[in-house]
Amino acid sequence: MSTTVSLPLWLFILILLFAAVTFASHFLFPSVRWFFRLRLERAVARLNQRLERPIQPFKLARRYDMIQRLTYDPDVLRAVTAHAAEEGIPENVAAEKARRYAREIVPAFSATAYFGFAIRAARWLSNALFHVRLGHYKAGPLRDIDPDATVVFVMNHRSNMDYVLVTYLAAERSALSYAVGEWARIWPLSWLIRAMGAYFIRRASSNDLYRTILARYVQLATSAGVTQAMFPEGGLSRTGALSAPKLGLLKYITDGFGPESRDVVFVPVSLNYDRVLEDRTLIAAANRKGHRFRAGLWVAMRNVLRQVWLRLTGRYRRFGSAAVSFGEPLSLRSFAGEAELIGLEALAEELMQRIGAIVPVLPVPLICWIIREKGSITRPGLEIAMGDVARVLGRSNLHLPRDNRGYAAEAGLDNLTRRKILTLNDDGEYSVRAGQEDLLQFYANSIGHLMPLEALDYSAGAK
Repeated sequence: MSTTVSLPLWLFILILLFAAVTFASHFLFPSVRWFFRLRLERAVARLNQRLERPIQPFKLARRYDMIQRLTYDPDVLRAVTAHAAEEGIPENVAAEKARRYAREIVPAFSATAYFGFAIRAARWLSNALFHVRLGHYKAGPLRDIDPDATVVFVMNHRSNMDYVLVTYLAAERSALSYAVGEWARIWPLSWLIRAMGAYFIRRASSNDLYRTILARYVQLATSAGVTQAMFPEGGLSRTGALSAPKLGLLKYITDGFGPESRDVVFVPVSLNYDRVLEDRTLIAAANRKGHRFRAGLWVAMRNVLRQVWLRLTGRYRRFGSAAVSFGEPLSLRSFAGEAELIGLEALAEELMQRIGAIVPVLPVPLICWIIREKGSITRPGLEIAMGDVARVLGRSNLHLPRDNRGYAAEAGLDNLTRRKILTLNDDGEYSVRAGQEDLLQFYANSIGHLMPLEALDYSAGAK
């Protein structure tokens, strides 16, 4: 035992390295992970004291554990067996495919990334691009929601800025878990979005195995009380108007709901903008077969660089107003009543009606709607028409900067003429510029379902 053994120096160094790695992996790394995990739990506990909806333990679970739980869920295992039989492949191959789907869907939420970076970035970006306005909002009904209920914000989808704006305005309530599409799977954006708690979905997938895994993840998150945000329309509106609801995510939620489940409370949210950043891209997609986008990451980067250049040269101006309204919450238990089966189409229709009823009316959409109906109008005539609309529509939806029609007309006309959507002729009348009719229609559509045509009867002769 005391015999001296000679080793080459390189082999001795290699043994030391292996020993160091073994020591670190078995003793040091677990201790370090435990230390940081403990600090994180204390920080989240302090954070939960100021949030209306505390962060649920489900959201803080290790991603690996959540993937394992999802992969071995009984419904998923049955779907794996069915998929293997249908495709004629071994079950272990189908099981690996299910694991790959689970890794793709499950987020990697980081409270530090969300509250330390994402909310600050969302606040800065929102206020840098827009004058942010809080529209229709009643604190009482939102505050009175059962603390044990799962809250799901259901929103119209006008722009990719929707994620940023609602994250900023809901910062004091909870951390939101979004369902995001394929556009967000670009690295390094995908890493950040996962860290913010969002989960990726393949909107056009017809694979039963994939849909089962996605459904079970949504149901597990809902049953655990995770606060979520979703777009019933399923994607960005190509026309500016509210689109027909897609039933996928709603169906997953209602399928997992039962008499013993915790209640699910849907909170309608409506957004509108004086300028949708992707407006021309959306219109082009609406006129293209398949409604596919052609604008890629380079187009987005080019626009960002242009705005940076305008800011550096002192010519930058914000894009106008952006407004968010919160509607009356809808309890799924109250909606279902004594019925054993929930009317999914009726639920989707009710939610879309509540979303549509509180869409903010801003200067640019309002001016576009008036000019679409009247053809052309002078500045004084526009102010009269805006006043007539205000009298008929009321103040619940109308959000004019400084609550001043004259200032709102000036700001809206300046926005539209700078973008060369409107033109001013020699008679002092504003009308849509040739070739910009689709853009005018796009903004008018966002509020068209709210606007009573009799409002313009008051000023039918106004020029």
